[in-house]
Amino acid sequence: MPNYVGLDGFRFGWVAAWIDDRGDHGFDYSPSLTRLLALPHARAMIDMPIGLKPSGYRCCDKEARKLIGPAVFLGARRDLWKFSDMGAANRHYWEHEGRGMGVSAQLWNIRDKIRDVDAIMTPARQAIVGEAHPELVFWNLAGQIRLAPKTSPHGREQRIALLEQRGFTRVRKWLTRRHGTGIGRDDLIDACACAVAARDSTQRVGGEEIDPRGLRMEINY
Repeated sequence: MPNYVGLDGFRFGWVAAWIDDRGDHGFDYSPSLTRLLALPHARAMIDMPIGLKPSGYRCCDKEARKLIGPAVFLGARRDLWKFSDMGAANRHYWEHEGRGMGVSAQLWNIRDKIRDVDAIMTPARQAIVGEAHPELVFWNLAGQIRLAPKTSPHGREQRIALLEQRGFTRVRKWLTRRHGTGIGRDDLIDACACAVAARDSTQRVGGEEIDPRGLRMEINY
């Protein structure tokens, strides 16, 4: 039975949630993204940029940001990890691309995860391993309306309820089992949302831009 896998990064590595066509589901975690992508899957979605420009903002990020707001981080570029600190990165981007074209602390803090994904991605692999954004997935599942902030109890409950409706009936139990792993609540919830996208998504933003390595810049939901 085909598995559909969703992945998200957390402090110590990666968390993966999977679901199959019968509704069986589970989760796993590892320091190694490669190990989790070795899980059998018909399709996988990861909450991390795939396809990186040498400069400027990706169109798919700008389009997604219009729909769901600042939950979409702007500024993913392939050279991001060459800088010693965020200040050096922003001084470079401001000088060469213009004021306001820098990166946020949130994006800077996931630069190593972006590099991990970029290191293993190829155009052929992108046929079954795509990029998703959990908040875009939830926006779509909720009827294309923005939910309460995911850090609020109400917002978290909204997202869990949407996952339960899509077959992740054990997610509440999983949230009690993550203690001691370093996996945050949102990390596990977001991995489940990406798994739903891996199974069900037929829509995307972007897809017209191709990066220098032949990777499409698109966000599936």
